[in-house]
Amino acid sequence: MIDKKQERYDKAYLRMAKEWGKLSHCNRKQVGAIIVKDRMIISDGYNGTPTGFENYCEDEEGYTKWYVLHAEANAILKVASSTQSCVGATLYITLSPCKECSKLVHQAGIKRVVYLEEYKDDSGIRFLEKAGVVVEHLAEIKELV
Repeated sequence: MIDKKQERYDKAYLRMAKEWGKLSHCNRKQVGAIIVKDRMIISDGYNGTPTGFENYCEDEEGYTKWYVLHAEANAILKVASSTQSCVGATLYITLSPCKECSKLVHQAGIKRVVYLEEYKDDSGIRFLEKAGVVVEHLAEIKELV
């Protein structure tokens, strides 16, 4: 159970992640991520194509292109190219991590994940929990929806 002050911060950071996700050019799903350490935002990201590629995430048939990077991967990669470290940080994300991104989250040293919506496959969440990462679902936040 989180305290009221932490819950206020969690809601605020999730609102920021939701806003950040609106920058995505993906039509099917816009996902935003914020990485916070010691109450300081150290990174952000949204789902999209790699640098230098066209911004469109879906092909002509409406399927997501295989090389689209997920929001949490973009945020973690941004930290990797900086002087910051994700060790002990919290990831706020609008959609729970997939199994591939969950490996990155764990390996980056992120200790807590707070998410808004559940991804269709919960194996990423199960992996994180098995790895000892604290995972919290804050779907009941009405002002975020």
